[in-house]
Amino acid sequence: MARTAVKPIETLKGVELNIEQQTVRVKGPKGQLEAAFNSEVALSAKDGSILFTPKSGSKDAIAQCGTARSLVRNMMLGVTEGYERKLALFGVGLRAQAQGKKLNLTLGFSHPVDYEVPEGITVETPSQTEIVVRGIDKQKVGQVAAEIRAFRPPDAYKGKGLRYAEERVVLKEAKKK
Repeated sequence: MARTAVKPIETLKGVELNIEQQTVRVKGPKGQLEAAFNSEVALSAKDGSILFTPKSGSKDAIAQCGTARSLVRNMMLGVTEGYERKLALFGVGLRAQAQGKKLNLTLGFSHPVDYEVPEGITVETPSQTEIVVRGIDKQKVGQVAAEIRAFRPPDAYKGKGLRYAEERVVLKEAKKK
């Protein structure tokens, strides 16, 4: 059995945890998250920690225990600290501007791109070439950042476009005559 799946998770300070059958609710200072887990995973809370055990000895049950453990850990970190992804615009004339629940992007197309920000996510633009996506749900933050990046991914030859702040783009060499 994988070692990660059998390690209990200590409940973080300021986090309320509620387990009902296969559903886990996590409440913290930044908000509340809820997730339902596979029926192969037995969830139990004891002395301020959560334990995940497989109901059968199958590989799938063991894998689901590790997945459930990671998801609950991410939920606890989300409601206490939150998650963020930073994007950067590279290229002349590429701009971003956040207006309430809308992100206006000028990406060199013949039309501006307007992105509706989903519920539970905040988007900020500290400058015209930076975008910061924040939220308590790690999966949702990553999905929104990926959707925004997909409007204009970095070009392989010049590096222009939208990319993650920590992303390194390897440029291809131009064709020689």
